[in-house]
Amino acid sequence: MKDGIHPNYREICFQDMSNGFKFVTRSCANTKEMITMEDGRELPLYKLDTTSESHPFYTGTQKSVDNMGGRVEKFRNRFGKTTVAK
Repeated sequence: MKDGIHPNYREICFQDMSNGFKFVTRSCANTKEMITMEDGRELPLYKLDTTSESHPFYTGTQKSVDNMGGRVEKFRNRFGKTTVAK
């Protein structure tokens, strides 16, 4: 491999700031902070707003659009029975 043309691909700790969930993977993301893991490794830290541990879709707390005030039913009642004049 040529020197100086490849990104800095290394292990990084990603942390969900809403619940503290952490996972380690390899990435080229730029970071400014470091974190010491439970096993003693010091890794770059990348802070996230949401992950699969806190996102409503993955946690099962997402609400269906149809259950939120009956919007779909209101639309069907209003526009579902219209006919096109021939």
